Amino acid sequence: MIKTFKQLAFEFRLKAGYTAAFVLLLISYLLTLFANSQLIKRTALVNHTNNVIKNLEGLNSGIKDAETGTRGFVITKDSNFLLPYNNSIAEVDTLFSKLKLATRDNIEQQENLVKLRLFIKKKYDKLEYAIKFFPKNDFILSDTLLKISRQGKQMMDSIQSTMDVMRKNEENLLASRTKDVDARYRALNSIIVTSLILALVFAVFGFYTYRREYTARLESDKTVDTFQKELQQRIVELDRANKELVLMKRSEKFAATGRIARTIAHEVRNPLTNIDLAVSQIKNDLITEDETSTMLFEMIDRNSKRINQLISELLSATRFAELSYASVSINTLLDEALNLAKDRIELNHVKVEKKYSTDICDISVDTEKVKIAFLNIIVNAVEAMEAGRGVLQILTRGEDNKCVVEIVDNGYGMTEEQLNNLFEPYFTTKTNGNGLGLTNTQNIILNHRGAISVSSKPGEGTTFIIKFDFTNPV
Repeated sequence: MIKTFKQLAFEFRLKAGYTAAFVLLLISYLLTLFANSQLIKRTALVNHTNNVIKNLEGLNSGIKDAETGTRGFVITKDSNFLLPYNNSIAEVDTLFSKLKLATRDNIEQQENLVKLRLFIKKKYDKLEYAIKFFPKNDFILSDTLLKISRQGKQMMDSIQSTMDVMRKNEENLLASRTKDVDARYRALNSIIVTSLILALVFAVFGFYTYRREYTARLESDKTVDTFQKELQQRIVELDRANKELVLMKRSEKFAATGRIARTIAHEVRNPLTNIDLAVSQIKNDLITEDETSTMLFEMIDRNSKRINQLISELLSATRFAELSYASVSINTLLDEALNLAKDRIELNHVKVEKKYSTDICDISVDTEKVKIAFLNIIVNAVEAMEAGRGVLQILTRGEDNKCVVEIVDNGYGMTEEQLNNLFEPYFTTKTNGNGLGLTNTQNIILNHRGAISVSSKPGEGTTFIIKFDFTNPV
């Protein structure tokens, strides 16, 4: 009986503790929600006041631009100086409309705006008169213009004075609203802290009541969680190792391809040179050339040059070249590459979406070569998308002390076999391609000790990921 009573008392205390903690937290959340809604309203008022001040500054700047442009026109007699004046008319009207709308609930500011509007109109009337009168007066700075200038200065002083009054009113409102926001913020913090302290007391009570009974379970959960984290870490490490292995194999394959290309070039160019010499000797030995022999000599010469050109392109695409490093923004390089592909992009009506990170450092690369690498990828992406429906996404970010670039298209995609052969020399799926563009791209990236990887599925588009070190790889 006593044991049962103690058990009931234990359960009652436990339920009472958790119930009290829950009720206090609920009250705290409700109060927080209410206070936050009020805080948001006050913050909006503060932002509203800041915008009014900002528009006043813009209005003042626009009028000054108009005055400066007119003064420049009078001094230089060059109508090009009137461009700021012409641009300021629409800008001033727009800003004035915004101010009128923003202060519609403030009678005093509305009255100030009426006066300000009158002064601005008079100011622009003086400027317009001076602009028209000056050429008619043979560009001579007459007493009339000087008088207009003095009157314009008076109007500008009146404008400035009225703006100062409006700015002062808004600054007073800003100070008052900021003070109100701070007070509500402090009150909100006090409510939250008090509620949390009380809730924490009851929660601690409940925690210590159940501590012994949950120790074993917590230890078990901790063990499982640790095992899961270790397993996840192993998976991540294995995935990283696999990616590094793929990159290493690709680099080794590229180096082997380069060696083979140089061997082929050597073995082909030597007999090709002998063929050219032999043909030249035969041509010299012929007493007369008929139409047939001339055609055959031209055919041999043309194909010899074509073979030599193919060998040069293959060597260029697989050779580790000398690089001229310069520090440059990766975002700037991508924009320049996009500009080079502008005609193709516009012709195919491709939509370009740029998501550049602005907080990553510059990289040290050979700008012209890397630009060519990006251009090759962008052109391939444009050609792989259906005209009028293509979306090209270009993203940059910093990751693990590397600069990462992603170029994503929503084109036709590639099969696994095409992916495996993508960087092979002379492999292409295009009818008019030579299959060396992406080989050369890979060469450029690897020359910079960077990494390039591709993922694609048929019908789901293709993603190129390029990584560079932020530091100079030399």
